[in-house]
Amino acid sequence: MVTMRDVADRAGVSIATVSFVVNGTKPVAADTRTRIEQAMADLGFRRNAVARALASRRTHILAMAYPALDHDLSSSALEFFTSAAATAARLDHHLVLWPVSNDAAELKELIGEGLVDGVLLMEVQLDDPRVAVLEAARMPFALIGRTADPTPYVHVDIDFDATIREAVAHLHELGHRRLVLVSGDRSDPGMIDYGPYVRSEAAFQATAEAYGLEPTILRSGTTAAAGRELAGRLAHDHPDVTAVMIMREYASLGLVSELRRTGRDIPGDISVLPLVASRELPSLSDPALTIMRSPGPELGRLGVESLITLVAGGSVPPPQLIPCRLEIASSTAPPPES
Repeated sequence: MVTMRDVADRAGVSIATVSFVVNGTKPVAADTRTRIEQAMADLGFRRNAVARALASRRTHILAMAYPALDHDLSSSALEFFTSAAATAARLDHHLVLWPVSNDAAELKELIGEGLVDGVLLMEVQLDDPRVAVLEAARMPFALIGRTADPTPYVHVDIDFDATIREAVAHLHELGHRRLVLVSGDRSDPGMIDYGPYVRSEAAFQATAEAYGLEPTILRSGTTAAAGRELAGRLAHDHPDVTAVMIMREYASLGLVSELRRTGRDIPGDISVLPLVASRELPSLSDPALTIMRSPGPELGRLGVESLITLVAGGSVPPPQLIPCRLEIASSTAPPPES
């Protein structure tokens, strides 16, 4: 087994200097650090995480708390996680996924084990009980999302106001005047104040009013089956709608499939525009879907960078709001009467 002495001999430094680099306990000159890290790579030296934690009082492990029982792990959610994990690795940390519920007691038990240096919260509610638990435990944390008043907290999030404005503008410019926003099902108590739904609905109401449109908001579950059921509701209750903006990826696929099965042409009869969508979604549908592309990779990176800065005692990073961006494919076009 390769030891720190082997690394020290290879790099031409003392064992103590190698220890400073391995454990992060003291600063080391950049050129010396480079020689040591190269020696470690050449020899195949592996850091001992336990010894490192004992020496530095830090584990260099971050947790991403994702309530998987309440939220499907969609492609867009995976983009957040994979980007966050890659960023953590680049910054010499490990990121673990905690599929815990929004139950504050469950989170309290986990952080009480002392296994992680900080927590990244996803799927944030406006009044999120997990925040109070982390504050009481003095555990560094950052939000990918926002509470009702996120000012006191380090956070990054989608700019839902800008996202909805661009989506509506795109459809309005094509000539659509009868638009529907399909938000998520908020009948579950855990979803009543789910930030993305609440903010998107409020943004749509404000944007529709600015354009002189009547805002129609429907709600749907997350699955393809829920999307197929939604297609039936649209045909029965809102036959004059010419464009649908929908927030759930899998539901959008079910919606498109059922609309086409029942003889509706997309985009000839009705346009479909998924919001907060992953890069892969357009290619999973026929026709390829125009989407508002999620900034998940950017937010995952920024969330981890902000959390590591906080853990290290640096200055509190400013909040970052990033809108989804319009990527045009084949599911939006002028309405039939145009």
